[in-house]
Amino acid sequence: MPTVEETFIENRHRVQPNHTNNYETAHGGIVMKWMDEVGAMAAMRFAGETCVTASIDQMNFRRPIPQGDTAFIQAYVFDHGETSIKVRLRAFREQPRSGERTLTTESVFVFVALGDDGKPTEVPELTVDSELDADLQSDALEWVENE
Repeated sequence: MPTVEETFIENRHRVQPNHTNNYETAHGGIVMKWMDEVGAMAAMRFAGETCVTASIDQMNFRRPIPQGDTAFIQAYVFDHGETSIKVRLRAFREQPRSGERTLTTESVFVFVALGDDGKPTEVPELTVDSELDADLQSDALEWVENE
């Protein structure tokens, strides 16, 4: 049974000109794509199966990520159903030279685990056995309740 922490994945993308809109900031659809990819990785690590996006509960764009900065994406599983997996996702603007981060985007994506036959398949139980696991899960559940 995987733990919350074992599903925690981080990834970075440098915002290039082909990722930007007319304002020279990352296009929201590009940020969403990056979040979807990292979220799927977290879901697959949890389920041990191929996972596909089923829904996006909410997507809050709070600040832009300028061209030349780094989009830093965090994802982890915090809840699940029989075949579905809820993943908490956050994107940050990261300064390439200093590493300073500012939260830009938050969401919860729901993925469905697929078996070899391409049909939904059961996922394991999520284990919360450390203080970090509990903190991550609590943070995600609180965000869902307040958004």
